[in-house]
Amino acid sequence: MAGEQLESTRQALREAVAHAERAAELARLLDAAQARLAEAERAAEELGGVRERLDEVEERLAAAQEVEARLRKDLAEQRYQTEVARWKLSSVQVARWSRLGDAIKTGKSNPVRLARGLRGAAKPAKRPSAPKRQPVPQTKAEAKSVPGAAFQATTSTRTVGGVSVKLKPFRVPTGPNTRPHLTSAVVAEPHAEALLRYEWRQTTGFTPKDFARVLAAEVPHLLLVESVTEGPWAAELKERGEGLRALLAWCAERGIRTVFWHTKGQVGDFAAAASLFEHIVTALPSSVAAWGAALAQGEPGPGRREPSLGLLPFAIQPRVHNPLPLGGDRFDRVLTLEELLPAHLSYPDVLTSYRWPKSVDCPPGTEPWRMAELAACGTPIGTEPDERRAHVALRQAYASGTMTQKADELLEAIGLPSARATLNISVIMIDRGDLDHTLAQVAPQKGVVQLVLLSDAEDAEKRARAALPDHVDVVVRGTDPELSTGAVLNRALDLCEGDLVAVMDGQDAYGEHYLTDLSRAFLFTTADIVGKAAYFAHLRDVAATVLRQPDAEYSYLPEVAGATLLARRTVLRSIGFADVSEGWDEVLMRQCRTDGIKVFSADRYGYVRLRDRDRWLLGSALLVDYGPAGPHAFV
Repeated sequence: MAGEQLESTRQALREAVAHAERAAELARLLDAAQARLAEAERAAEELGGVRERLDEVEERLAAAQEVEARLRKDLAEQRYQTEVARWKLSSVQVARWSRLGDAIKTGKSNPVRLARGLRGAAKPAKRPSAPKRQPVPQTKAEAKSVPGAAFQATTSTRTVGGVSVKLKPFRVPTGPNTRPHLTSAVVAEPHAEALLRYEWRQTTGFTPKDFARVLAAEVPHLLLVESVTEGPWAAELKERGEGLRALLAWCAERGIRTVFWHTKGQVGDFAAAASLFEHIVTALPSSVAAWGAALAQGEPGPGRREPSLGLLPFAIQPRVHNPLPLGGDRFDRVLTLEELLPAHLSYPDVLTSYRWPKSVDCPPGTEPWRMAELAACGTPIGTEPDERRAHVALRQAYASGTMTQKADELLEAIGLPSARATLNISVIMIDRGDLDHTLAQVAPQKGVVQLVLLSDAEDAEKRARAALPDHVDVVVRGTDPELSTGAVLNRALDLCEGDLVAVMDGQDAYGEHYLTDLSRAFLFTTADIVGKAAYFAHLRDVAATVLRQPDAEYSYLPEVAGATLLARRTVLRSIGFADVSEGWDEVLMRQCRTDGIKVFSADRYGYVRLRDRDRWLLGSALLVDYGPAGPHAFV
């Protein structure tokens, strides 16, 4: 019995020694592989510009890394098995029968020692814990992040006049994009990347060495290269490098459109490289003549035609250039542009700064795109802050064309589909007895494709068709006295065909930009319902104009006024209107909270609630003026 136990112990020891020798051998192999890897890396550096040999060395390097990874995994496994063998040996050694055998062997000639050993062996002993597998350690090359850095603000402090001010950074949204069916490979600096990254699925971060591997993961429909002056592609554009030629050849083999985008620098610095692309666009209208002259002097290569030439100016990107505020109040000072945007700020930090000051004093000669981005963020421009003027500037910035609209023009010019979701609006208008006033509220609105008019006037359809543009479809339904307001609205909703549905009340007043301003919120929020919790009201009995909830602008809130409702049609149909006449909007908002539907309150302008009297509103709102509301609400 003792001999068998001893042989078991010896066998466990032999297994442990064998695993240890195997682990040592693998460690030597790993060292040899690492030495070969180091040699391959040195060779790759020495070969430099010799592309054929460089490719060979990179293949060897990849193979060496693969071997290293495999050996590293095997070594980890052998180390684990060694630990398991040691654990088994320890378990055998602490087993009661093993300790009894040891006690008998050592005490066979000494009865006292034997008795003491037997008593000790009879006591329970704690068995060792089984070893656990450890994760295989990664090399630095394996652990590095994928191409492309996080596009977020990195600093939360600004310094003005020697004083540091802490602010909450603007969080750059990660999506969604406008054209999910389209993939674009983009070489651009952070500003241009911010303008384009929401227009399609965008691949960035590839280099002249790895573009074939990176882009093969999702072959793009379009390659767009900006006139960058930093990064791995800058030298390629300046020297018309082999890496650029290889990239364009790779795209040509796959039918990928190629576009060069001139945003800065002299035309002559990029003309040679740009001539290799199918299309050239410039953000600088003043450079069109210079580009025409440069292309006229050059000769396209065999089998190639001269690149087309067009414009792609900088424009605002609603996802990042919008009036969504920072946390906390604005910095209560007028800043110069230099104070606002010191040179060290990254572009995500610039987006934070845009929203920070009370106003910005921009010097003559400031780039128009910079002014438009500031205005689109709702920041007053000038030495005297003026909220009304800032709102008009915001509207004009969007009206001058967004990057989405510019991308439409680019895609159409190069022959790619620019299909995307629209914001066409169906309006449900409730006539309260004054049809002329009712139609006057909806007639000047932009983006309306359909009017569902709820009116009991005999000639309502004829008058509505005469008042509205020809492209607007008019549907007229009567207001059944046996039905509640909610039931009538549900019937009207079933007739709506637009992407968005607006509910407007004929007893109130709406400015001509009301729907344009309101629908803009769908470009930069994730809300399904938009309206106004901050708005002006006019009470005729006291001739007073009041402002309700002035702090409720540009924020997600539990509810908005029913007469300002603008919602996605599919979402509104899924909720429906409650079968009540009073408080139908309150019930709707309560249902939104229950279902987790986001509701967003836009600006205060463009709408006036008109009432003969409303004591609650008079007591709860801010008195603005004794007089009409139009001069305050309509800008």
